[in-house]
Amino acid sequence: MPEAICVKCKLFFRPKKNDFAWEEGMPVPGSNKWEPYKLWLSDLWECRGCGTQIIVGHGHTPVSEHFKLDYKQTKSFYGDVLRVNDC
Repeated sequence: MPEAICVKCKLFFRPKKNDFAWEEGMPVPGSNKWEPYKLWLSDLWECRGCGTQIIVGHGHTPVSEHFKLDYKQTKSFYGDVLRVNDC
């Protein structure tokens, strides 16, 4: 059984894309700015009624982290990456 239900449509969310790349941001101390922190892969699910999308789960470790030499290259490999600025 699917993991989530859309309250509005009363339908199960369905998998739309596996290995959906998203970037976790971290706050820059003393400012209201954010910078790259970690790159994750998760599953993107969608309500087939209203099109609302949710990101579900991720691995135990990130694909890459901001201090690694390959971070920018790894991020560009996944193309358009969703940035999440929320701690």
